Amino acid sequence: MVLVRILLLSLFHMSLAGSQPTQRSQQASSPPHPAGEQSTLGTGNLSFPWSRLRLPRYIIPLHYHLLLHPNLTSLSFTGSVQIQIDVQNNTNWVVLHSKGLLFVIVTTIDPTSFHLLLVLSSGQKYFLYIEFGAELADGFYGFYRSNYRTSTGETRTLASTHFEPTSARMAFPCFDEPSFKANFSVRIRRSPEYISLSNMPVVKTVEINDGLLEDQFDASVKMSTYLVAFVICDFKSVTATTSSGVQVSIYAAPEKWLQTSYALEVAVKMLDFYEEYFNIRYPLPKQDLIAIPDFQSGAMENWGLTTYRETSLLFDPLTSSISDKLWVTMVIGHELAHQWFGNLVTMEWWNDIWLNEGFARYMEYISVEATYPDLKVEEYLLHTCFSAVGHDSLNSSRPISSPAENPTQIKQMFDTVSYDKGACVLHMLRHFLTDDVFQRGIVRYLRKYSYRNAHNQDLWDSLYLFAGEHLDLTAMMNTWTLQKGIPLVTVTRKGPRLNTPIYTFNLTSLEFLWHIPLTFKTDASNTIHRHLMTTHTDSIHIGEEVSWVKVNTDMTGYYVVHYENGGWDEMAKLLRENHTALSYKDRTHLIHNVFQLVTAGHLPLNKGLDLIGYLQSETHNVPLLEGLGYLEAFYRMIEKRNEFDVTSSLGMYILRFFRAVIDQQTWSDKGSVSERRLRSEVLSLACHLNDPPCLEKAHQSFKDWLQSNGTLNLPTDVAKTVFAVGAQDDHGWASLLHTYNISLSAAQKSKILFALTCSRDTNKLHRLLELGLEGKVIRSQDLSTLILMVARNPRGHHLAWNFVKKNWDTLVQKFQLGSFCIRNIIIGTTGQFSSPEELTEVNLFFESIKEQASQLRATQVALDNVQKNVRWFERNLENLRNWLNKQMK
Repeated sequence: MVLVRILLLSLFHMSLAGSQPTQRSQQASSPPHPAGEQSTLGTGNLSFPWSRLRLPRYIIPLHYHLLLHPNLTSLSFTGSVQIQIDVQNNTNWVVLHSKGLLFVIVTTIDPTSFHLLLVLSSGQKYFLYIEFGAELADGFYGFYRSNYRTSTGETRTLASTHFEPTSARMAFPCFDEPSFKANFSVRIRRSPEYISLSNMPVVKTVEINDGLLEDQFDASVKMSTYLVAFVICDFKSVTATTSSGVQVSIYAAPEKWLQTSYALEVAVKMLDFYEEYFNIRYPLPKQDLIAIPDFQSGAMENWGLTTYRETSLLFDPLTSSISDKLWVTMVIGHELAHQWFGNLVTMEWWNDIWLNEGFARYMEYISVEATYPDLKVEEYLLHTCFSAVGHDSLNSSRPISSPAENPTQIKQMFDTVSYDKGACVLHMLRHFLTDDVFQRGIVRYLRKYSYRNAHNQDLWDSLYLFAGEHLDLTAMMNTWTLQKGIPLVTVTRKGPRLNTPIYTFNLTSLEFLWHIPLTFKTDASNTIHRHLMTTHTDSIHIGEEVSWVKVNTDMTGYYVVHYENGGWDEMAKLLRENHTALSYKDRTHLIHNVFQLVTAGHLPLNKGLDLIGYLQSETHNVPLLEGLGYLEAFYRMIEKRNEFDVTSSLGMYILRFFRAVIDQQTWSDKGSVSERRLRSEVLSLACHLNDPPCLEKAHQSFKDWLQSNGTLNLPTDVAKTVFAVGAQDDHGWASLLHTYNISLSAAQKSKILFALTCSRDTNKLHRLLELGLEGKVIRSQDLSTLILMVARNPRGHHLAWNFVKKNWDTLVQKFQLGSFCIRNIIIGTTGQFSSPEELTEVNLFFESIKEQASQLRATQVALDNVQKNVRWFERNLENLRNWLNKQMK
């Protein structure tokens, strides 16, 4: 008898020892037996023969023949899979993955004789045949159900997949590890009112019993299980063709079909760009992009069938802002980059997921800059690196390449370090090696490891061939990928020389050795000077005639710079007297670094505040937004502490300091991308600070919008601000909630949800949280964002935290323990706690969920953040009070 076991480790064990195998007794589309009726598949008294989390390497899957029959009425599915396997050791058992599936039949067949087998011989190929079934998952992983509501109120159901990183096993038994690449031939049975999509095109549709149709898809290229995808829905599509003949289609719910045209334009441009940049043809005949109504992450790169949140794919010119447009463009650029980085070449194991995600994040910037230069995407790369620095300066950070074995550990690898730090380290490497060397190296990497798996070292080896023998690239890059943290380069001027000792910029005294591609500019030359630092203390000759030095030119390097011995005073003087001597990136970088050093205790707060005093002369929006962002962050943290005098003084100072910038904003969608982004941020903050002209204009705009019964389209860049002001009274709030409920624009719903969370009425905030938990009016996919929005509101600060504590088990059940949603909830709700009492409270809660908390890096990140905030207040509150008193005289 063939024995089947389901283990808590999500491993499915099939033993071939013993008596006769189970005979085929059910059709593939029949429902499975309940678990208690599987008497023919009992395990007897045999112990499970495999004790490791990773599968054995001597059984290799070659080709999956997969049949699936989802029932969108019963919300269940049945299926069968025939896996051709290559056996490399004699064995009488097979181990593969399964989770939540019920099995009807399991057999192993010798294809040469079609006999059922008890022993598998080394060097032979066999077929493993399994029939199975399950409920469509309730959540966002595996083969799961989703739905949407039409404008007439009808609810329609669809089924979709999300397998990364370890959830293909929820849809069919498989070897669910990235190195087990195989071909997939998929068949899907459906009712005629639906369509089905998978990675490859449909080659044939046949009619079977009871009016069902069976779509038979072409065999795929070799790929990992996490990239397999299928969707059964009633969506509509728009289609175009790339210059090389790839058919590109955008799918969305029928009433949102008109919001797909921009994504189609972007996807065609992006595929053309990547084929040229990588000099490798996209290997599939089609690329589908589909907007799924229920989707936890932003998007997923399944080969040939990329899946998206609606906000990440759909663009409505009437309700989508310029920031929404940029987001859609970058997400598409990210997922299509994955068709090469991740799909064609895949990391060997999840410890190196940055090889997928860091590259795709960085390629967003390269691709969008090339295809949509008017979006000025290079302005946003700075903020990606600033985000990485903020995370990486905490002791709870981790190396880019880190061990990860179980599913919870693996899910946590999809974080700021893999994405943002990974991208910024690649940016540094590209500028150090030059664009040409970098591009040639990654093309070689992609060609050499196509349809295979790779490690960090394989990338360094590919780049080394073009970088030159003088450079030990592996030694250099290991300091960036195998150790955590970010280096702090301390700059001291001594006559004609620049001394630059290196430290680790974090909250502990832990020190590492770094190989830093240092760059700097001086007033004596427009040339960018380059120097590879490989020791803890270095000395660089710059000459006597130099009056100033700016290190880390345009922040191409991933390190923080501290100018000692009056160096920051010199930088502040330079900005006051001649700020255009530095590029806008260098000015923005100085603002970021000075406040990072204030937070770390290297500088008093007034040094940072004095540095940004020049901003009244600043004409570029990026440094303006950087300085304004820090002042807003201080204000929002202080207003939650009931420090009324400081809160009031800081608010008045911001309004006075940025008066000219505020007054020159128009309530329109005119101007460049940068100007429109500045307008959105400045007016939002001005209204939050109760600026009378801002409030008056917003109130009038909201009144006009209400009176038009929703037919008036507000300027998209200020709609969120108008809605937030309008949400402050009962009628406005209720009207917005009604519009949220019926809107067909995901972009508009996002703006309205933000506005609803700006209410000062805690009962309304509590109602929103309950609606999010219920998941009907506010979808579960938006619950984590909703919680963070409520936490941002001073009136909802502790309300959100108490909601998380009360509903912790439900939240974990909805989103899974290691997911980025749980991470964002933990870090986001505690991120502006700043008192010792709040620190104690957070510690106590984490102690109460100790077993779960011990598995999460996010809990330590949260504690580090609160401790950092507590220290900031201890060091800086009185300094800020005194500084403001002087400024406001």
